[in-house]
Amino acid sequence: MRKIMVGEFVSLDGVMQAPGDPQEDTEGGFTRGGWQIPYFDADANRIMDENMAAMDALLLGRLTYQIFAAYWPSAPEEELYAKKLNSVPKYVVSTTLNKVEWNNSTLIKKNVVEEIAKLKKQPSSGTMSVIGSGRLAQTLMQHNLVDEYVLWIHPIILGSGKRLFADGISPASLKLVETRITGSGVSVLRYLPDTK
Repeated sequence: MRKIMVGEFVSLDGVMQAPGDPQEDTEGGFTRGGWQIPYFDADANRIMDENMAAMDALLLGRLTYQIFAAYWPSAPEEELYAKKLNSVPKYVVSTTLNKVEWNNSTLIKKNVVEEIAKLKKQPSSGTMSVIGSGRLAQTLMQHNLVDEYVLWIHPIILGSGKRLFADGISPASLKLVETRITGSGVSVLRYLPDTK
């Protein structure tokens, strides 16, 4: 059975919006995009390599899919993660897209929770990773479909922006199972749902 891992870059105050580029997501007038880049050091690269090796599928919301699909298919071959991201199956959740053209992509337009539950039941020892895709991650949390969280807590306070654990998320207990600190001060925390 495949597990779902939500892996997110977040600020100390819980903001996950636009970590990679100033123009990535300016919704709500957000002007602090690109905040994660200065913290991505050799330690972070090693941890990301491990996460990528374990991933056998991507689960993406519309906005993250569009950002990734605009870059990765034509990324230089020497780009560290291009081969992996271009080759794995990608499941895209969107009610507004009519097609997805990035290779190995499948569009999920209806019955999202049921379709993702079916994907989880497929035989696999790998991980279906949710990257970015905040609304999708929140839907998965509300339906107890997340098996693991890997939160990259950055030592920066942004003050505003979209949060992973937004108002309205159901209460849940998590169990911290691993802590790693990068040289730039990012705490990479791995949590499992606490089912006791």
